[in-house]
Amino acid sequence: MIDNYMLFDNLPTLDLHGEDRISAIIKTKEFISDNIKLNNKLIVIIHGVGKSILKNEIHKYLKTDKRVSNYKLNIFNKGETIIEIK
Repeated sequence: MIDNYMLFDNLPTLDLHGEDRISAIIKTKEFISDNIKLNNKLIVIIHGVGKSILKNEIHKYLKTDKRVSNYKLNIFNKGETIIEIK
């Protein structure tokens, strides 16, 4: 599913610009929970590019979240991660 994406303009999005690592993880967990309740299968996290600190923390967390089936960087914007929820 995630490999067949084209445009993400209509997907639920969480912008983490300006957040620290801990609050970014908390907001990501809540965002995933909310979208499970809404039955959304694809969501987008905007972490920005910068020094990749938020991206690395978010990806480290996503590896451990059993509700996430797949995730990858948006090929058109390296500051976004697309997440597929089980």
